[in-house]
Amino acid sequence: MIAMRVREIWQRGDAVVNAWLHIPHSYSAEAIAHVGFDAVTCDMQHGLVDYATLIGMLTAISTTGATPLVRVPALDPATIGRVLDAGALGIICPMINTAGDAEKLVGACRYAPQGWRSFGPNRAAFLAPDYVAQANGAIVPFAMIETREALDNLDAILAVEGLQAIYVGPADLSLSLGYVPRADPVDAEVIDIIADIGRRARDKGVIAGIHTGSAAGALAMIGNGYRFVSLPNDRIMMETAARKMLGDVRAGHGTQATDKLAAPGY
Repeated sequence: MIAMRVREIWQRGDAVVNAWLHIPHSYSAEAIAHVGFDAVTCDMQHGLVDYATLIGMLTAISTTGATPLVRVPALDPATIGRVLDAGALGIICPMINTAGDAEKLVGACRYAPQGWRSFGPNRAAFLAPDYVAQANGAIVPFAMIETREALDNLDAILAVEGLQAIYVGPADLSLSLGYVPRADPVDAEVIDIIADIGRRARDKGVIAGIHTGSAAGALAMIGNGYRFVSLPNDRIMMETAARKMLGDVRAGHGTQATDKLAAPGY
């Protein structure tokens, strides 16, 4: 059987906590995956991950029980097929604005007769002896909802057969609505719309996922019924931890100690 932690969690009615990778390296991917996230997403849209690097990152993630996901750069069936062949078990696809877009996404993730994914599961074949027989039922397509057009077409998108999850991009959604882009929105209209998207998805039996900018933001979205939440990317996590440790040292030793730490050769 293909191991799918995210599906096991959803079947229990719980929320998946997802890590987000921008850094294009297998070592950092493995380190983050071993923290204990339920899923780990390699970002090929805004991250620095290319296809060759993706192979090593997915291999590294597979040393854990985390479900490997990929955000592709665009709704391109060829790219989606290659990423699935590399071993991704879910595709997060940006800028899904219409039901037709959602249908193309689902079809690109499915072998015939449910879709038109081309056969050739190279590394994916290692996931299970009967991978091809299980793939259509295992792989999760996430349609990103991040524009006013997508909001206008949301009910039609949610009704697309085989679409199991949506994923709200709060920054682009904020921009589309005329607000400053934020991972954790503060504008009342955006907050209300995000809550409404989650409610409408749940009413249709579709998993609602979202990007967040903090642990507090993730907890708030889980409280709103979102069952897939992503924390800030690995670069931000590294910077946040580094700033805190540096700040603790500087606060404990004062300006003179800071100057010594900054001296060449220290």
